[in-house]
Amino acid sequence: MAKKPETTKNVVAQNRRARFDYFIEETLEAGIMLTGSEVKSLRSGKSSIGESYAAAEGGALWLINAHIPEYPGAKNFGHAPRRHRKLLLRKREIERLSGSLKRDGITIVPLEVYFNERGRAKLLIGLAKGKRQVDKRETIKARDWKRDKARLMREKG
Repeated sequence: MAKKPETTKNVVAQNRRARFDYFIEETLEAGIMLTGSEVKSLRSGKSSIGESYAAAEGGALWLINAHIPEYPGAKNFGHAPRRHRKLLLRKREIERLSGSLKRDGITIVPLEVYFNERGRAKLLIGLAKGKRQVDKRETIKARDWKRDKARLMREKG
């Protein structure tokens, strides 16, 4: 039986806070429509998606509030750092995601931006439901217990 080839992805930006603040129900890979200076700026690794989200407008999905800094080499042909960027998905996926956005408490949260094995910029988005304060405390408690348990196992055994 042949092994599945490992996919390599070069992660550029992560939203580490998203998994703490939301229950991620489903993940999906989407392309991003970028300009040349944005791609070069992404490759330098200084972008941030911590405060960004995705919204459906005009039959398309848009990445809003993602910060990709201006590329210093593109002085006259640069880009706006926080402009809305179109997400590239199939029409059925857009309709399904925009329909689920209308349900109560569902948000589309970007989880990470990366370059796939073909060198294309991709965005991993998650269909998420917000956590309450109690759920966040449980997450912290479980994480602390896991860390303490690993420490005990190292010391004792």
